[in-house]
Amino acid sequence: MQTLSVPRHLLQPGQDGYRTPTIEDIERHVGASRHRFPRNPASGSDAPMFGRAEEQTTNSSGRSEENDVENGRTGLEARMRFMQRIEHFTWSWFTMTMATGGIANVIHNIPFRFHGLYAIGCIFFLLNIILFVFNIVMISSRFIMFPATFRASFLHPTESLFIPAAVISFGTILLNISQYGVDKTGDWLNETVVMTPVWIFPAYPLLIIGPHAAALTSTLPQPQALDILIGGFTIQGIGFMVSLMIYSAFIYRLMTQKLPKEAMRPGMFVSVGPAGFTVSAIVGLAANVERALPEDFMGDGRQSAFVLRIIGNWVGLWLWGLVLWFFFVSVFAHWSCVGRDRFHFAMTWYSFVFPNTALVTATLSIGKAFGSRPIQIIGTVVGANLVGVWVFVFVMMIRAVKLKHILWPQRGEDKDEGGFSREVEMGKRRRGGTI
Repeated sequence: MQTLSVPRHLLQPGQDGYRTPTIEDIERHVGASRHRFPRNPASGSDAPMFGRAEEQTTNSSGRSEENDVENGRTGLEARMRFMQRIEHFTWSWFTMTMATGGIANVIHNIPFRFHGLYAIGCIFFLLNIILFVFNIVMISSRFIMFPATFRASFLHPTESLFIPAAVISFGTILLNISQYGVDKTGDWLNETVVMTPVWIFPAYPLLIIGPHAAALTSTLPQPQALDILIGGFTIQGIGFMVSLMIYSAFIYRLMTQKLPKEAMRPGMFVSVGPAGFTVSAIVGLAANVERALPEDFMGDGRQSAFVLRIIGNWVGLWLWGLVLWFFFVSVFAHWSCVGRDRFHFAMTWYSFVFPNTALVTATLSIGKAFGSRPIQIIGTVVGANLVGVWVFVFVMMIRAVKLKHILWPQRGEDKDEGGFSREVEMGKRRRGGTI
């Protein structure tokens, strides 16, 4: 006699084995009800005979459906034109430009310079601008050709989370301009960079304002440097305190639930970024505080700068430990994914790069502040490896486009999940009479 096994999330609270339901449980339920697979006669259960819809299935001739797609033998999907694939170009593609700009930032901060290193940084800086323009053109084409996707991208439970990536990408370009452009041009670019933070502060990603302000205060004259220093430090504090509250929810999730799915697990490295960028901001601003303060600041500008620099360096060292902790937690969380076939490419793989650029810049800042050559060497080695990781992820992205792992229906961040379906949402709008 067969016994029914009740899933743990369907048990009553207090029962042995109960766990809190997760979004993955909802996705499995919605997916099963949408596809209506027949009952499996072999097991007598309601499990689908052919597995999940997005997984590889086998047809009657023994060939896989995925191979049929690759060989152009599945009809409509195989004949899908490239222009139709633009419909699935999501906001997550801006993680690519975030990571590219982050690499340019890392190269600029490497203390051990050699001939050609500046040129390599410029290449990544210019490439980032090209990729950013490419993303703007592609996502604009998506919204123009498929107008319903614009509203759906803001309502989707996953894709909407990547909308700030576009703003952060623009922020990395501004940061790179202040690093690579100001010293090589006239006063016009210097004045432009000074005014830009004032214009974009309301929408600027809070956590990279501080590093940007640190880069500006190293070149600006005293009155302007003080304004940028105060504004950058204040807004960086807002960003970090907000992220600190989100940290608690993140840690609670790790302690009470299982790890995220393999495809989304690289996103755990995002936890490295807030503390890392804050370290770079505090230590960088502390290094420039003496040239930014007037002589009569708080009675004695020189003495105030000395005290603030000491405080900034030690607070940065304190937060640097938090950066390392989140980094190692994220690394060990991927140990179970090594060698597993389910670890397919997703745009979240760029989380291997961008948040860890904060780790590198924070490490280099701490090494410089405390005069520690070993720490600077470690930061340089990690930064060099990070460039290799960027190359690897970029190549895997191109491969995923070719293999239809991304830019394909139900394969990207815009897939139906959590009860959200773009077709259902469009139907609601038609019934409501909206455009």
